[in-house]
This record gives sequence, structure tokens and C-alpha cells, in this order.
Amino acid sequence: MQICCDLEVDVNGQQIFMVDKRILASFSGRLRNLFSKSKGSTTTTRNLKVIFHDFPGGVEGFELIARFCYNNGKIEITASNVVLLSSAAHFMEMGLHDGDGKLYLTYRIEKSLEEIDSWSWSELLLALKHCQDLLPNTDTKFILETILACLIERLALPVVASPYMPFSDDSFKRSCDTRSKDSAKNYSRKTWWFEDLLFLNVDLVDKVINMMVFQSFDHDTICKFLFYYRRSRFLNALQAEKCRVTEVVINLLSLLDRSPLSCRGLFDILRVASSLKLGKCYNNKLESLIGSQLDQATVDYLLVPSPPGKDYSYDASLVSRLVKAFLFESNSWLSMSRLNKVASLMDSYVEEVSPDPHLRPSKFAALLMVLPDSTRQSHDGLYRAIDMYLEVHTGLSREEKMRVCRALNYKKLSTDALKHLALNSKFPTRLAVQSFNINQQFKIKSLLSNTHDSLDAKQYLYAKKKLNLSAETTVKFEALQLQEMQWRVVQMEKICRIRQAQMGNIVTKPRLSSSGNARYLPKLCS
Repeated sequence: MQICCDLEVDVNGQQIFMVDKRILASFSGRLRNLFSKSKGSTTTTRNLKVIFHDFPGGVEGFELIARFCYNNGKIEITASNVVLLSSAAHFMEMGLHDGDGKLYLTYRIEKSLEEIDSWSWSELLLALKHCQDLLPNTDTKFILETILACLIERLALPVVASPYMPFSDDSFKRSCDTRSKDSAKNYSRKTWWFEDLLFLNVDLVDKVINMMVFQSFDHDTICKFLFYYRRSRFLNALQAEKCRVTEVVINLLSLLDRSPLSCRGLFDILRVASSLKLGKCYNNKLESLIGSQLDQATVDYLLVPSPPGKDYSYDASLVSRLVKAFLFESNSWLSMSRLNKVASLMDSYVEEVSPDPHLRPSKFAALLMVLPDSTRQSHDGLYRAIDMYLEVHTGLSREEKMRVCRALNYKKLSTDALKHLALNSKFPTRLAVQSFNINQQFKIKSLLSNTHDSLDAKQYLYAKKKLNLSAETTVKFEALQLQEMQWRVVQMEKICRIRQAQMGNIVTKPRLSSSGNARYLPKLCS
């Protein structure tokens, strides 16, 4: 067949090709339709010009299509060109076959993908990289999912398998092979692929991990990869990319079991989240994730600086929310040992933040009472924190002191703590605190009984549950308990007066210490 150059093709403004329109049109439905519309206005001797603005793969993609057409439908389809050929074939409408039954390019591509199991690891990565470069192109959806399915099947293997077909030598293939060998050497048998997938953009990582979760891939391995991916992508990323990566990672972590989550890794994300200005839903998800692992934290993790523009040192409201998330997230399988760990953690935290002169009484009281009383065997830690707080905040009103001190369970104070409390003039009397507690309960109970019609049902039920004051017998019991405490307070005050008389001119008051004679000083005091 005689070949002529009667068609001028401008490919994305990058290069102009002179081709035989009959040859290309014999395989391309797009060109056939275009030429059929132009027959009435074009002579046979006049050259035509076609301009493509969004040809997949640009010049390289068109050259592959032209080579296929000029070679009468023959071309070697490999992992290095299958994605580009598939996108270009869909763009040029090179369907399964024509009216004469001639097989076209898309059919051959689909047949070639049946051999994908024989591709090497580096071939899979190269094809995946080409898919990523062409996205968002819906024509690559089928081939992308085929490659990802094979990739994830390989990831489940303990190490990279090697008995696959050889691949043409190129820089990406060599770098993939090198990383695979290094990864197998430097990482565990389950994480050898971490470095190899760092080239994926965040949208593809989102797709890969979702497929892994759907196929019950090991959650511990997924979790480690997400933390590794986030740290690696942050090295040279712009602010917008950091924000997008963080949001996707938080979403993906929320799909996983809570047990393999790294508490340290979650707090690393939390520390940068404030500067990234994530949406509220992402912050809520992150706090829920951290809350589920709060018993694995140390006090240094909790010392998160206050938000910009605030005068207090540490973000106490955040810590209160984390504890509430711990109680909510772990409610179905919460053991006493985990509760005790968080209680001990909170004791250390409130001692650290108590010297902050800008920490409001309401926030401090919320920290003290965020955990149920049953989680602590001793209240000595709370007592030390309150003692320090009252020493720094000398201008508190009587009611503010009451709200702070009501967190103490006097029955859980050691003998030394009780002795120190008896001589501590900063504290209101035990009777006053207990009276304040019951007074508050009576006030709220009265409010509920008289005005609950004006509250919505959810608020009313919540308050009833929190108060646990559903019967008159409860109020009577509290009155009897108050009488008993009054008698005990009177006896203790007598003992205090006797001891003060015995001490004479001793100026220095005894101090409660957490160990030995040296008093623990939090960071704000050191």
C-alpha cells in the first residue's frame, strides 16, 4: 500500500506529525468519525489538520499509536508501555474490533494483562507509576485496579519473589530493584516494601490502603507503613501537601484496629496538626485515636503547648478531651489496669500544670474530675497538685476553691497527707467542701425536678445519669453522711489545735512529699 502524508497532527502543542490519514483512520474510530464529517467541505487533494489538546502521554503516546497503526496492528505490549497504550487507545477510540472482525488495540491490551502474574516486582511498580502520572484519567481505571490487585497480592508475601520475566533496563527499574533488596535487608519480612511505595501520591495511597483493609491485610503492618509514609512525605512537602497527607493518614488509621496504633506516632501527628489547620472532623478523629491508646502515653506526650494567642502554658482542654475519648473509645473492653495507668498519668499531668498562674480553676477542676473516683487507689497525687495550685493561685474566691477541692476523696488520702491537710490553711475545711458538694447536688436536682419540661429529653436524661439522684432515700443518706463527717471534722480540729500548741514557735510547716523529704517540683516550677 502506498503511503502518503496527507494528515497534519498537532499533539498538545508539543510536536506536529505528518501521517497517512487512511492508515490511522483504519484503526481509530475517532479519526473515522472526524473525517466523515469533513467530506462535504474538503477536497481529496487538500491536507487536513487535526489538533489534540489533551492527548494522553503527549508525543510519546501518539508515537506508540502511530507505530501500532503503521505496523498493521502489531506492537509488543509490555509493562513499560501498557498503561500509555491503553489510555491512548481509549482516546483514539480503538475499540475491540471493526466490522470485518479485525482485532484492535484495546483487545490486545486486555489479553496482555492476563499475564500480569508473570511480571516482576519492578515492572508492577513501573506500570503503577505510569498510572499515577496519567491520573485523573478514567480510561486507566480498569488497568489500575488490575495492577493494584496484583501488587497487594505480592505485598502479602514475606519477601520479594524473583522468578519473573526480565525487564528492560531503565533508571526506575534499577532504583526499584535496589530498594527492594535494601528493604528486605533493613526492614522486617512484613515491611520490605515500605520504601518502594513512597513514590505514590496520597490519593493512590488512599486507594491502596483501602484495598488492603478490604482484603483483611495485617493492620499492624498497614499502621507502620502509614506512619512511615507520613514522615517521609513531610521532608520536602509544601504546606498544602502536608495537610492533605495528614488528613488521609488520619482517615486511614481510623479504619484500623486500635491495638496496633503507635501512641508516640499519633502524638507526633497531633503536634503538627495545629499548624496545618485541619478540619474539625479530622481533629476529632485524631483525638479519638489518641484516646484509645492513652494508657500507653507518658506525661511528656500530654504537655502540648496551648493554642496560639492563649496565655496558659499547656492545652488542658485537649487533655480533658483525650481522657474522655479514652473512656468512650475503650468502654467495651476497659480493664482496671488500663484505667489505673491513665489515672497515674493524669496525677503526673495535673502536678505539672498546677503551677501555671494562667490556668483557670474551671479547667483545673475539669482535669481533676475527668476520671471516675474508682480509678484511683490513692488521692495523694491529686492533693499535691491542688496544694501547689492553691499556693500559686492565692486570689481564688471561696466557691472556686470549693470546686477545685471537691475532687478529693479524703478516705483515699494517706496518713501523712491527712496530717499535712490538717495544718494546711490554704484548703477549706472538709466540712465546707462536703457541704458545697451536696449543696450543688440539691440545686441541680431541684432544677431538674422543677424545670425539666423546658429541657430537651437528651439533656434531662444526661443530667439524671450524671447525678444519680433518682430517689429521696439518696438525699436522706447524704444528710446522715454529712452529720457523721461533721463529727469527724470537729474531732480533727481539736487535734489540730493541740498540735499547733505543741509546735510552739516552729515557723516551717511540714510538707507532704511524694518520696522521702524532697518535694517533687513540676517543670513550671523548676
